[in-house]
Amino acid sequence: MRIKTRYKNHTITMKATGIVRRIDELGRVVIPKEIRRTMRIREGDPLEIFTDREGELIFKKYSPAKEISDFAEKIAESVSESSGLPVIITDKEVIIAVSGASKKDYIDLAVSENLENVMNARHPVLLKDNGVIPLKNNDAAAYTSQAAAPILAAGDIYGCVIVFSKEKENPDFGPAAFALAKTAAAITGAQIV
Repeated sequence: MRIKTRYKNHTITMKATGIVRRIDELGRVVIPKEIRRTMRIREGDPLEIFTDREGELIFKKYSPAKEISDFAEKIAESVSESSGLPVIITDKEVIIAVSGASKKDYIDLAVSENLENVMNARHPVLLKDNGVIPLKNNDAAAYTSQAAAPILAAGDIYGCVIVFSKEKENPDFGPAAFALAKTAAAITGAQIV
């Protein structure tokens, strides 16, 4: 069963799961494992809670990085203009800003598992040739070089800045792109705190 509701001037289609949970004596409710897995909700993830006039509760994953997506877009544009290379900024799960590449090909798409691993390692990486990773799920793009720097704030991971190239031979790609990715990640992280 699907339910349509309006929220913040948007129509939301909610899918009934058939799962019913009771609130315990401390006011807690358990989100079923299947839903947590499907929605990629992990222990410690922040959730926003919304209510409406009809008494509906809506839980939404909270992303501080997405809150600053306008700022991330400006950072991506600045880095892309100064380097002449495409730049992508993500939160932990989706691409939130793109410059120098087609926005429709990247924006709001889930990041690849490989990129998640780069973020979880918490260290910037410079990847070339056979070491490059897909940036989004089902990404068939042929990248030749990437500089990826996780966005960290107060010790937590919030996303990643990726500067990349699709050119077969790009001798200019290297330390400068790596430095730009690290600097953009640091500036973006500073805005989150």
